[in-house]
Amino acid sequence: MKTKIIAAFAMIVAGATTASAHFQLLYTPEVNLARAADVTMKMVFWHPLENGPMMDMGKPQAVYYRHKGKNVDLTEEVSEVSFHGPINEAVAFEVTTPVRRLGDYIFVIEPAPYLEESEGIYIQQFTKSYLNRGGVPTDWMEPVGLPAEILPLNKPTNVMVGSSFTGRVLSDGKPVGNAEIEIEYMAAELDPQNNATFPPSVSPVPGGSIVALSDSDGYFTFGIPRAGFWGFAALGVGAKKTHNDKSLSQDAVIWIRAFDFE
Repeated sequence: MKTKIIAAFAMIVAGATTASAHFQLLYTPEVNLARAADVTMKMVFWHPLENGPMMDMGKPQAVYYRHKGKNVDLTEEVSEVSFHGPINEAVAFEVTTPVRRLGDYIFVIEPAPYLEESEGIYIQQFTKSYLNRGGVPTDWMEPVGLPAEILPLNKPTNVMVGSSFTGRVLSDGKPVGNAEIEIEYMAAELDPQNNATFPPSVSPVPGGSIVALSDSDGYFTFGIPRAGFWGFAALGVGAKKTHNDKSLSQDAVIWIRAFDFE
């Protein structure tokens, strides 16, 4: 496997793409559960590394999780909330579901296309985040089958600082070479109880967006320099290119959780 190794912060590109810094979040603070629990997922469209403005979301087209090869539909259980960022508040969504059985839970949002009026394009970010119950691996290494998807090659619920994360970019299940991947750190984590954000732990990086490119087989690797939530967005890799007579960027987004060794 020929993988482009991108060390942490080694490739920083300003203004690389039209959809720069927009990231769909699918967030819960705990991703490794020792005991059964009711888990609330927050769905927020934001600029998390910049700790910037939030965008109003439309009602998601689909929300579900995959567990042991089966999808559980949560779309009708999703509720709208007002989320308060550091600059503004915006329409967001949440859903609560019981997590009882051991294994991996791949949470997925298929959002409605978002019109970025300043650029005259639509953005649709197919987003995955991961949760594990009891330390038993079951599903994390399997694709879900999204129009645009990043398949993890490292278990995404316990990537360790100083190691690396490798993903493979897929479009309708086929590898995408030379895909542009924006890399985002959640500088300010969400405060789920108050539908707001905590203060940021880092400042925006110099030079603009952190960007990597996939190799000819769709693989990319990024060194993890800090604990917390990291997001990867492969931009414009979906096959559908227009929506409502405007350009459409179908992006693949994945969130992972990194930990320090103690």
